[in-house]
Amino acid sequence: MSLEATATFLSVRMTRTLAATVALALLCLSASACGKADNPAVDATGGAKSGPGGGRSGRGGGGPVPVTTALVQKKAMPVTIPAYGIAEAQQTVQIRSQVTGELSSVNFTEGQDVTKGQELFVIDPRPFQAALSQTQAVLARDQATATNALAQRTRYADLFKRQLISRDQYEAQIATADAAQATLEADKAAVETARLNLQFTRILAPITGRTGSLGVHQGDLIRANDANPMVVINQLSPIYVSFAVPGRYLTDVRRYQAQKPLAVHATGQAALPPGAQPPPPPVLGSMPATRGGNGAAAVPQGPDSGGSGQPPSGLDARKAEAAAGMTPAVSEIGRVSFIDNAVDASTGTIRLKASFPNGDHALWPGQFVQIALELTTEDNAIVVPAGAVQPSQSGTYVYVVKPDQSVEVRTVVILRQQGEQIVIAQGLQPGEEVVTEGQLRLTPGAKITTGARGNPEDPSSARRRQGHP
Repeated sequence: MSLEATATFLSVRMTRTLAATVALALLCLSASACGKADNPAVDATGGAKSGPGGGRSGRGGGGPVPVTTALVQKKAMPVTIPAYGIAEAQQTVQIRSQVTGELSSVNFTEGQDVTKGQELFVIDPRPFQAALSQTQAVLARDQATATNALAQRTRYADLFKRQLISRDQYEAQIATADAAQATLEADKAAVETARLNLQFTRILAPITGRTGSLGVHQGDLIRANDANPMVVINQLSPIYVSFAVPGRYLTDVRRYQAQKPLAVHATGQAALPPGAQPPPPPVLGSMPATRGGNGAAAVPQGPDSGGSGQPPSGLDARKAEAAAGMTPAVSEIGRVSFIDNAVDASTGTIRLKASFPNGDHALWPGQFVQIALELTTEDNAIVVPAGAVQPSQSGTYVYVVKPDQSVEVRTVVILRQQGEQIVIAQGLQPGEEVVTEGQLRLTPGAKITTGARGNPEDPSSARRRQGHP
């Protein structure tokens, strides 16, 4: 065979081998693809699928979604204005001495509760007792002089009537008697002053309250009307709480205050023991309140909107605080007793004061508290837990449970938020069931299963679904 024929033969053979190899590779790939398509447990990338029944797990898939639900309620809801306030003593008295002398005794301890009229301090009374005795002696001397001058005046009057003495002598005796009487009155005033100074050596509590730190000690030289008080007494019961609300609410505050004294709820933070960890913050109620359907701002927001007002006080929150070793939070109810006569132009707020009985001294002067000013009560309000309402780009919505245990998306209009509950203006009816937890796994039409249903603030309404313990 010639060299050209050999080359031609080898070229043809290599071409046929390459074609056969390509065909075999295509056949293998085709078979592999068919095998994956026939096997539902293998995905397109060769990996096993996840989820129950070989289906891919995800939102809205894999059977009923476990959620928590609650019933829409119609009930009376208070309309409140949230604010921050500071407790103030109704009376604060700075005790100062009215006389100068040595402090001989202190008859109370710092921070002690005292009653009106209780003896607090005693200043050495001996100098003042001596001064009183001296003025009394001068009074007795001048009393005798005045008595003699009055008798002489009577005799001179009889002699003048008989024309035995001149008018000048008679009038001089009258002036002498009047001068003696005036001196007597001055002596009486001096005695009274000395007696008062002696009484001032015993310093009594002018009000009932709690004492502060002592500014003096036994043996100190006390000066009258010193710039530094000896002690300060604050009246704790009753007590004021001063707070400010936006001036736009002034008309509502005055209108409802004219009907009856407005209730004010003051709440403080629960105290943690040193080194203890606080319980996790509540998730419900974190969504801010919105405007009503007519575009007007909702009547005052609930205590939790804007991060002020009365915090959640449900059973779960109290249990969490107790488990963390927290001292129960301050919670007092008072009445509005003062509305300022002008709106603060720099802040646009109006200042109010509420009076609290504070019999247990839970409120303390200078303490900051959260305030919920209750204006009125709205009857027949449509209420859902705050966790049921979800935000979206097109507005707020809830998942409503239908009789076939599927869910539908319902757009709602919020009137206001009140604590851990939201008042609905439009979109829901009493008795409907809404999802409060587990919305992230839901899609419209998804099937659900729930372990409990009810309102967290109404334990009697909670009930189990049959067949789902």
